[in-house]
Amino acid sequence: MRTDSSPGTLPAREHLPATDAGTPVLDVVIPVYNEEKDLRPCVRRLHEHLTRTFPYAFRITVADNASTDTTPLVAARLEAEIPEVTSFRLEQKGRGRALRTVWSASEAPVLAYMDVDLSTDLNALLPLVAPLISGHSDLAIGSRLARASRVVRGPKREFISRAYNLILRGSLQARFSDAQCGFKAIRRDVAQVLLPLVEDTGWFFDTEMLVLAERAGLRIHEVPVDWVDDPDSTVHIVRTATDDLRGVWRIGRALATGSLPLDRLTRPFGDDPRDRDLPDVPKGLARQLVGFCVVGGLSTLFYLVLYGAFRQFSGSQIANALALLVSAVANTAANRRLTFGVRGRGGAVRHQAQGLVVFGIGLALTSGSLAALGAATDSAAHSTELAVLIAANLAATVLRFLLFRAWVFPDRGESASGGDPTVVMAFTPSSPAHRTTAPYGPLPTRPAPDRQQAYEPSYPRSHQTTHQTTQVRAGEAAADGNWRDATMRLQPVRPHHDTDPGDPR
Repeated sequence: MRTDSSPGTLPAREHLPATDAGTPVLDVVIPVYNEEKDLRPCVRRLHEHLTRTFPYAFRITVADNASTDTTPLVAARLEAEIPEVTSFRLEQKGRGRALRTVWSASEAPVLAYMDVDLSTDLNALLPLVAPLISGHSDLAIGSRLARASRVVRGPKREFISRAYNLILRGSLQARFSDAQCGFKAIRRDVAQVLLPLVEDTGWFFDTEMLVLAERAGLRIHEVPVDWVDDPDSTVHIVRTATDDLRGVWRIGRALATGSLPLDRLTRPFGDDPRDRDLPDVPKGLARQLVGFCVVGGLSTLFYLVLYGAFRQFSGSQIANALALLVSAVANTAANRRLTFGVRGRGGAVRHQAQGLVVFGIGLALTSGSLAALGAATDSAAHSTELAVLIAANLAATVLRFLLFRAWVFPDRGESASGGDPTVVMAFTPSSPAHRTTAPYGPLPTRPAPDRQQAYEPSYPRSHQTTHQTTQVRAGEAAADGNWRDATMRLQPVRPHHDTDPGDPR
């Protein structure tokens, strides 16, 4: 359940349509620095593979990171010889800088990159980008650490790679398996919003991009790869590892302080199936119960530790009040982020204030229980005090969940935002004969007169939209049996294949 009001800046994921031959669907970037020997065989091998196996139009972009040898000349010759190859020159070093620059300027809907040594088997390229073309995923990475991967490399690099990923899992709670494999892809609409948030311009660029994407809830697809180590690699391992650790510290601190605007990366409301209203299924209740129980169990242990510490120098009532106050603040913050999925700083103070009201109710329950115990016996054992407090806290926990769900973090629908109850939705009508098949059918090929029309395929007459507007009644029936005044206007439009990043869809 999303309780923040931000609709997100990313459009809903859609399957990329078949395009004209001259329009690149995939742009593969090869960042290079002083690679005059390896660049030509790499590009020719990659071009041959894509020509033979890739069903869409493609482009190969050589991103030169301020090379001091003849790499720029080799890239220029390749650009002149092969129509699908372009070169780009940067006057500053940094793989992350090169990828950000080229990806930001590319018009291809799917952006990828791979290392010039081609350590990764190219047969994994199509499985890498296919989930992005279909609209299933936002990013895709090759993984050398998956069980199905076949990797040939020395023990030193194997140890460094696995140790680095363990650090990411332990410090940043990363769930992807391989951050450093030079074989990744991203959808352009995601890159346009995600890349401005990535600060690193070097080797940590990949890791930072993946961590931010994962924390924002974007879908990352992993592909097992066959990978053979390049013994002539020019990567400085010690320097790269040091820079990576600095990056981990910077990102961890930013995530802990909440200074990253991850809400910019959210998908529009309704794109996530967990946002849908299903009959007889309370939205998010099961997930919220599990999260609340986990947070509640940890909070109870935290409370008991605090109570035992405060009890050493104060009475039971004061120790109970202090332990409850500290644990309540931590409990509200944890439930806000983990249980109810509220991101960002918006409303945090109000949520904490409401959480303190809930804390007051819990304090009344536990303090009343201690008072009742004191009235029943003059010298109760410490274990008896703890048992009474645990029982009272269980009752307070149930009440806290109900108040959190109904009052502190309610499920705010569209009507709560004060917006227009009329919702405009887009659809493309099709003939009855095609309702159970692909939405567009076979797409005929036609030349694109200019770039603006390059992504707009021609549609069979049976699938062309008509100028009609359908109104569907929405809302709930009132007590008198009449429908409330709310309509949904379904307006036919042509599918959008290239979405402007500023478009709120």
